[in-house]
Amino acid sequence: MGPGELTPLTVALAVLVLALTAAVVMLVLARRRDAAARAEASATVERRLAVVLSAGRDGVVVHAASGAVLVANEAAAATFDVPVAQLVGRRVGELPVRWVTEQGQEVTPASVFGRRQGADAPPFVVGALPHTGGPVRWVQASTRLVGAGDGDLLTVLADVTGPREVRAALAQSELQFRLAMENAPIGMGLADPQWRLQEVNAALAALFAVEPAVLIGHDLSALSHPDDRGVERAQVQRLLAGEGERFSLEKRYLRPDGQVVWVVLDVVLVRAADGAPAQFVVQMRDITESRLQSEALAHRAMHDPLTGLANRSLMQDVLQRACEPPDAPGRIAVLAIDLDEFKQINDRYGHAAGDDVLIHVAGVLRGATAGRGLVARQGGDEFAIIVTGDDAARIAFEIAGSIHKGLVNPVRTHRRQLPIRASVGVAVAEPAILTAGAMGMLAAADAALYRAKGGGRSRTEVYDRSMTVTAGAKHGAAAELVHAIETGELVLHYQPTVALATGQVVGYEALVRWQHPERGLLLPGSFLPTAVEGGLAVALGTNVVWQAASYLARTADTGRWVSVNVSADQLGNGELAAQVLMALSRHRVGPGRLVIELTEAGLVDGESRIRHELAELREAGVPVLLDDFGTGIAPLSYLRDLPVDGVKLDMSFTAGIPEDPAAQRVSRALGALARELEMITIAEGVETTEQAQFLHACGWEYGQGWLFGAGESERVQAEGRTHG
Repeated sequence: MGPGELTPLTVALAVLVLALTAAVVMLVLARRRDAAARAEASATVERRLAVVLSAGRDGVVVHAASGAVLVANEAAAATFDVPVAQLVGRRVGELPVRWVTEQGQEVTPASVFGRRQGADAPPFVVGALPHTGGPVRWVQASTRLVGAGDGDLLTVLADVTGPREVRAALAQSELQFRLAMENAPIGMGLADPQWRLQEVNAALAALFAVEPAVLIGHDLSALSHPDDRGVERAQVQRLLAGEGERFSLEKRYLRPDGQVVWVVLDVVLVRAADGAPAQFVVQMRDITESRLQSEALAHRAMHDPLTGLANRSLMQDVLQRACEPPDAPGRIAVLAIDLDEFKQINDRYGHAAGDDVLIHVAGVLRGATAGRGLVARQGGDEFAIIVTGDDAARIAFEIAGSIHKGLVNPVRTHRRQLPIRASVGVAVAEPAILTAGAMGMLAAADAALYRAKGGGRSRTEVYDRSMTVTAGAKHGAAAELVHAIETGELVLHYQPTVALATGQVVGYEALVRWQHPERGLLLPGSFLPTAVEGGLAVALGTNVVWQAASYLARTADTGRWVSVNVSADQLGNGELAAQVLMALSRHRVGPGRLVIELTEAGLVDGESRIRHELAELREAGVPVLLDDFGTGIAPLSYLRDLPVDGVKLDMSFTAGIPEDPAAQRVSRALGALARELEMITIAEGVETTEQAQFLHACGWEYGQGWLFGAGESERVQAEGRTHG
């Protein structure tokens, strides 16, 4: 073997060295690849962890056993109101926040970031108050160990601010509801879907005059008045069936002591989240007193206050309805009753004795009728009885006989015995009479009554067609006026009342006119005597009052008043006063906007019933003025004895100003007297500027007359053509 030749051993060693070298290189390369893969994997994990931490709604803080913050997410930074960078590296005890309990007590950081012992330890809710002054965050803190031994700690700060605020709001709402319910002045309660009371407040218990515990578990229907129970249950079932969410009823309940109470029942059904009925919220407002007052007012408006009998309005309404059916002929009978020589009793023994007689006669009429008809007082000593049914004629004759028999015994009053007799006229419905309706029946009965009086009195006469002429123009005119009232032919014109100091319109006087379909516009002088003679004065006055109240309701924004004229003939039985109060209530007219002007003519000195009626109106907020002041009899005694708020100077005095010195002196003196009594002062008949200036200088506050407007219809006023 030569020197340059390789031995097999040498070759083998060389190959081995090369193999080892290659293996080493491969190993180094493999380790480098593994290190890069691990680094990439670690970076991926860190990126994913960062994404998870940043996306989480709860705050996350990783801190060493020493307390140093290693990792924190954005949610944790928001809790402390600082950037994440200001958290990492700081100790948990140095974080810029103050920890408090729900009761406001301070909490140490160690309590928040320390591990809580026991798996069943309740959640730890704490408030974080950032030093920056940011909003408080309520969190539920929980800490656990990351790794083994003394490794790092992970604290999760779950934000419960929203749910806590919701719970607080619900608790506050519940508290407010309870307080409102317990202290509400009206009755309130909660009922289950079976309409059984679950909770009631003191006001509801007081409404039933029991302790609250007594009502719990009661079915409300069991407490209802039997006549109202069906309507109540129907409304409850309607809500349970999904037809609406609430209802309101005006109904009656029976208290355990048997007393009836009227309430306005308001009910709302509350449903659960799934739509099922949960409970009823019940409210009851006691309206017993107002209901009774309303019923009393309605009764007064339809009944005579002295005798308690139906008044003319109710009687005519009942009679008119009875006349409308096609089978009315033969089934209606009307008795017109008039006392004989009653005026002599009033003149000789006084109105107190006359009242006793009227009350006695009313009792006799009730007894004679025995519930078989409607007994009414038409006015004064005139009465009527309406009988309906198949035996109307026979019953009417029996009643007439019983009336004469019942009046045989004298009336005992003020230690006197006064003999009383009555004349009776009977009319049975016939087709010819019924064409004029109720007024036709009354006119026929009146015709028979006058025949009875002309035949010797204390008798009964039955209407026949020969009496048509006797019924005459009086009854025809009265029937025509009734028709005018019922069909709206009576209209009001409004004469302005102005403040003399400024000329501004402050109110109006309502002047009634009859818009006759054939005779044109009629002034009061052409129909007021018919109203008085036909007993229609109250009906006419009532019509005027309701029209004026309606006008006041339509012009509520102006604040102006309207005065209506009332005579003594329309007062004394309470009917007109009741209609005034009812009209004001129905149209919701404010106090003081409707004014009563009382004429002196016909007033009776010492008439207590008129005085009482005026006082009642005044107490209800209706001012009373004395019209035509300075004329008539005893004006000074009227100012002393009658409840009046003001006076109207009669135009006869105004007309003499300024030429007549006597008129000047009287106007000045009457004005001074009224002012001394602190009364409203209005001068009528003002036609010139000189008169207005003189009266104002004399202290008269308001004026009426041609200078300011003679009186216009509501239509003209609405067009803006008022004066002043």
